[in-house]
Amino acid sequence: MGAMTDPRAAENHAVVKRYAEAWLAGDLATVAASYHDDIVLYYGGANPFSGVHSGKPAALKVLGAISQRVQRKLLAVIDVMAGPERACVVARERFARFDETHELERTLLYRIEDGRLRECWVFDQDQALVDRLLAD
Repeated sequence: MGAMTDPRAAENHAVVKRYAEAWLAGDLATVAASYHDDIVLYYGGANPFSGVHSGKPAALKVLGAISQRVQRKLLAVIDVMAGPERACVVARERFARFDETHELERTLLYRIEDGRLRECWVFDQDQALVDRLLAD
């Protein structure tokens, strides 16, 4: 059975597509509502925000702090993909700090539960750059 003919893959795709469209539109209420109450955010790298952030309040707090630190802005959603076990958004974002502006691709991998984003792993195109921009 192909991935998109699997009903779980189609459901995962619909959830992550709705999330990505809200993110692109700047609809932060819908973005926040897309997160499961028990979301776990795995933020990679070696920076003050690296680590595991459990629960919607913790995830929203760290994402807000990151956005303030680097004046983060979503430029484009490049792709939305899903299978029966995981869904993924590839996005292009702008990070600005230290009188520098950088565009980079980020891959956000999700596990979906109860129609909401339950786990998220963030993978950056240039982790060393992200770590430097997020440093204290």
